[in-house]
Amino acid sequence: MAIVMAALSVYFMWKSAELPIGWLPDEGPGGGAFSFWLSAVMFICTIWIIINWARRTSPPSQSEEPYMDDYAKKMLLLVGGSVTVMIALVHVIGMHLATAVFMIYYVRFLGRHSWPLTAALATGTPVFIFFFFDITLNKILPTGYLEPMYLVLYDIFL
Repeated sequence: MAIVMAALSVYFMWKSAELPIGWLPDEGPGGGAFSFWLSAVMFICTIWIIINWARRTSPPSQSEEPYMDDYAKKMLLLVGGSVTVMIALVHVIGMHLATAVFMIYYVRFLGRHSWPLTAALATGTPVFIFFFFDITLNKILPTGYLEPMYLVLYDIFL
């Protein structure tokens, strides 16, 4: 798995480098900056995992157990499926509301946390994302069919 993740990291860095990956004066980070540098860190981590596996220094590298048991497969489907639905929702309701829907599902229904915590995270996370990316970094995230609402917010904050 680490080898597959390392290969994906290299591919993501290569694709991200098609856009500027550094800091652009008066604009902020280039369009490929976050994905490039996140992939670079992921690549370094996967190389470290491969080294530990080859040297047999970590407990997982010494184990003869199956890579994924039934519970892990179930969780992969539940979490992976919900992320897929979230990505599909981005084009309809925008990144911020799709994040809120995902947080409700993940925190309340998968994590079984309380409604107050769920409400705080489902509200706070999209607000943080909006102010960090859209306002601070001036990188407008997809808004879907809710764009008229965002135009008002952009007039206020930009």
